[in-house]
Amino acid sequence: MTTPPGELMIRATVMPADANPYGSAFVGWLMGQMALAAGALVSRETGARAPVVAADGFSFTAPVAVGDEVSCHAEVASRGTRSWTVAVTLWGRPRHGGQAAPAAQGRFTLVAINDPAPPDTGA
Repeated sequence: MTTPPGELMIRATVMPADANPYGSAFVGWLMGQMALAAGALVSRETGARAPVVAADGFSFTAPVAVGDEVSCHAEVASRGTRSWTVAVTLWGRPRHGGQAAPAAQGRFTLVAINDPAPPDTGA
């Protein structure tokens, strides 16, 4: 695979606080970035809040080191009336250049909720 499938939704740099003792990003941090990408896609498409209600089918194929850039690409796998399944692929790219490569993939189920988002408190 030379190009990530789906639309680029998030790009971030792995920071030391995101890493395990071995200098690689925690799997939970990677999953969090992927969930944010899925939610952004569904929220944009529906104009509603879209919390994750399930996650499955994960595989982590390569470590992502502190300082590396991650890119989360999301595409709709299926959609119902309110429930969406989004496939997310996470790619890693070394900090000082180099080729981006797939590092993780998974699927998220989200539910579009039409009630208004909580008010911005300015905090």
